[in-house]
Amino acid sequence: MPLEHDENFVCPYCGQDNILMIDTTNGSEQRLVVDCEVCCAPIVLKIKVRGGEIVGIDVRKENE
Repeated sequence: MPLEHDENFVCPYCGQDNILMIDTTNGSEQRLVVDCEVCCAPIVLKIKVRGGEIVGIDVRKENE
């Protein structure tokens, strides 16, 4: 089972697709702040992991 997974998400600012490598060994609930690959705006990702698999990603603007 791979420990890192590529996940796609849509930027809440510009609507463009982004891809992020997520390490599933960093806990069952992870919070990351990343910049959009297109518009460079800060995006907050809340990631839920169970059994080494990503079960949910919540994508929000930084100030929401």
